[in-house]
Amino acid sequence: MRPSENLPPAAAPFLGFARLLRRHGFAIAPEQVTGFMQAVTLLGPRSMADIREAALATLAPPPDRRGEFEAHFQSHFYGNASVVIEGEEDEETRIKDDHSARQEENQTTRQEKGGELSSAVEQLSTRDFQRDDDGLAALRRKLSCALPARRSFRTVRTPSRGRLDLRRSLREIVSADGDVPSPLLRRRQTVPRKLLVLIDVSGSMKLHTADYLKLAHACVQGAGRTEIFTFGTRLTRITTALRIRDRSQALARAAAQVDDWDGGTRMGPTLLAFLSVPRFSAFARGAAVVILSDALERGGHEELEIAMRRFSARAFRLSLATPLAGDPRFRPATAALKAILPSLDDLVDGSSMESLTEFILSLARPAPAAATIWKRVS
Repeated sequence: MRPSENLPPAAAPFLGFARLLRRHGFAIAPEQVTGFMQAVTLLGPRSMADIREAALATLAPPPDRRGEFEAHFQSHFYGNASVVIEGEEDEETRIKDDHSARQEENQTTRQEKGGELSSAVEQLSTRDFQRDDDGLAALRRKLSCALPARRSFRTVRTPSRGRLDLRRSLREIVSADGDVPSPLLRRRQTVPRKLLVLIDVSGSMKLHTADYLKLAHACVQGAGRTEIFTFGTRLTRITTALRIRDRSQALARAAAQVDDWDGGTRMGPTLLAFLSVPRFSAFARGAAVVILSDALERGGHEELEIAMRRFSARAFRLSLATPLAGDPRFRPATAALKAILPSLDDLVDGSSMESLTEFILSLARPAPAAATIWKRVS
């Protein structure tokens, strides 16, 4: 039985409106749909204006698509089809967390012209990973010390170069009957930043995803605050699966969770869907974010550009590792790469495990912005 069948009939129009927006490319998470229906319940509602305000507050359409949102609202709730903005029907972005086995209904989409290796067609398949020796033990050992660090609000005792711990110092004075012992000092702890890795599992990345998953497993084992997601036509969190110490078991479980191996790519909408879920978006705040993808976005790149700007605003460091950069003749010449280059801190070679391992272990070292480096190369 589908979850919508448990809802009262009166909820159907509101659920249908959320599905309509998703079909037209709006990044709306399940939590937002639930919030929309709860807001309508709290408001009464007493008028259609209340429903509209609830939809704007909870579904949060981007400012540049507010007019399209209003048109779809008029069409769905008032039946005014003449105001609908005609556009390409886009497939709903599915978000799959690794603690949930809920499956959603597949929808048929129209194929669009794009890059030769990119497609909007979803293809569900499984993947089998063979265990081999690829030298990732060094990454596991060094990663926690190699990540960028930040100052925590927690403090620890220190013999020098700290702030006076007045409370404990006074306690020592009282216990020593008024004698003045050496003052006790404390300093703020330094802790590694979070690492967020987003792996493109679309068909154009088929030759690299197996190695990327092995690298992701080593990152999870090497640093406790690492999060791993895959994206293609869906978004899947596989961090829990990769916490299993045995790599073959971890990758087998991760492969079972990801449904969109070697399918199409919807990079912009999928990354926006990631940012629309507060719990997921919190993973990127102050983190070192590494996206493993060729960035072959089909169709327009506007959503990808918006997503990258938002990632850049949240993350400590935003990096794109593309296997295309392994070719010495590579230049960020596509429209999508040109658009997102100003938002990137790094645009690096992702064609081999050696180059990726070396780059991840260098994240703590400062480097010029990606746009500066590639401007010199060009």
